[in-house]
Amino acid sequence: MSGPSAAVSATASAPRLAQNRDRGTIAVILFQNAPLFESSIPLTVFGVDRRGQGLPYYRLLACMGEAGPLPTTGGILMATPYGLAAADAAGTLIVPAWRAPAERPPEPALATLRRAAKEGARVVGLDLGVFVLAAAGLLDDRSATTHWMYAPTLSRRHPRIRVQPRELCVDMGQYITGAGAAAGFDACLHIVRRDHGAQSAASLARRLVFPIGRRGGQAPYFDAELPEELLGDPIAEAMAWALDHLTEPFDVDMMAERASLSRRSFDRRFRSATGSAPLQWLNAQRVMYAQRMLESTDLPMDQVALRSGFGSLVAMRGHFRRHLSTSPTAYRQAFRGVLAGDESAQQEQQQQQEQQRQQQQQQQRSVQPSLDAQSAEHQQSPAGFNARDGA
Repeated sequence: MSGPSAAVSATASAPRLAQNRDRGTIAVILFQNAPLFESSIPLTVFGVDRRGQGLPYYRLLACMGEAGPLPTTGGILMATPYGLAAADAAGTLIVPAWRAPAERPPEPALATLRRAAKEGARVVGLDLGVFVLAAAGLLDDRSATTHWMYAPTLSRRHPRIRVQPRELCVDMGQYITGAGAAAGFDACLHIVRRDHGAQSAASLARRLVFPIGRRGGQAPYFDAELPEELLGDPIAEAMAWALDHLTEPFDVDMMAERASLSRRSFDRRFRSATGSAPLQWLNAQRVMYAQRMLESTDLPMDQVALRSGFGSLVAMRGHFRRHLSTSPTAYRQAFRGVLAGDESAQQEQQQQQEQQRQQQQQQQRSVQPSLDAQSAEHQQSPAGFNARDGA
């Protein structure tokens, strides 16, 4: 992504999660002839029980979106005990991959996604899996990203979607989309961060040897053939500019000016594209940026407020209360408390290792006299044996 945050976020209302769905259950919808790497990303992030390492647990259901076994990259066949019916218990549904943008996904899979959305479940599309969400009509009048090579195709086939080809991840609240290939990890780690906090996401990223909160978006990978009209969308460009200048105290009027639109037109088009008012979105981005500084620096609170573009500590406190239901000080203390817990665990482990090392040394010292005696006896025995043999 081009700015300080790893995902473009927007706060949007979603239906209350139905009682038959569990927030901690994730259903991954798999299809035939979809690339294996992209299909495996959510399985890697959410499908391993790492509670012994202090990491959050998700119940993962790998669901076949059509009749299996499912052929995939290299002739490998995927088969799971779950079909689409199992996805009706999930609070999050993820479509990690799809075989071809021009091919319409199976209607039963689309119906499953629509039903999940209606029942308040979170629906996620990664890479070409975004085309499956688009075919279900879930991304109409919303912002979304996909693999940069297919962003023009997504925009052309689904003109009601506000395609943001620069972004690694776009979070619209109930709907999350991720860019191509390895960017699926960015989106999945963003989900962990949203569900369990920054430290859990960072700890999991370390386990996966994956950088958390990558910067730069997909722009470094753009091909020169990517249409300029897509990159030049005024709302997308204004958002990208805002994310690059969060440290400055600009306002929505300046964003509208960057988009060469009147404030009224900008507000209307921004809300249509993101589902939220521009000021609401901007304040949310500033809060996220402030969170990162509180997590990673020892800057005084007033400096964090200024560098987040809030202008004053009082303003930052108000927005933290509004968005996170806590204060900046309490947020930093809670985050540092988690870090301290990690450090304490590491120190305890080191102490245990040191105790084991000392015990081993003591055992070696106690055994050594016996070994020395045996060695002396062994050195004497050949002479005695030779003497007897000679006799």
